[in-house]
Amino acid sequence: MKPRQTRVMWVLAGIALVAMAVTLVLRALDANVMFFYSPSQVHAGEAPQGAAFRVGGLVEIGSIQRMADGLQVQFVVTDEAQRVPVRYQGLLPDLFKEGKGVVVSGKLHNSGSFEATEVLAKHDENYMPPEAAKALEDAARNPKAQP
Repeated sequence: MKPRQTRVMWVLAGIALVAMAVTLVLRALDANVMFFYSPSQVHAGEAPQGAAFRVGGLVEIGSIQRMADGLQVQFVVTDEAQRVPVRYQGLLPDLFKEGKGVVVSGKLHNSGSFEATEVLAKHDENYMPPEAAKALEDAARNPKAQP
């Protein structure tokens, strides 16, 4: 082989390796990205069915129901315009309370309930996740008919 052909082969091999590396990185990111939706967006059908995402808002007052086993909990997340019923099995954070900010990760079922795999509660009285605060502000500015 001529030196020019050898250089071309090395350049093509390098481009192929870079393309494979970029593909692997993008696939890994795609598998780990989790989007945030407000209860109003979930109610409007903007959230994906069967894919993992986050829902944030306030825990509706009077909505927490603990099952007899002590680990299964049902509650409602609201942005004061719409509501999303949530089911969770596991230990809740100490700061999880009615009327407080929360972000839950999980999947939406066809029944409209959200099966949570993780519950994050706000960590002090002045903090709310930015996405949840924005969702509450948007809901207050643009109220929709409540069910």
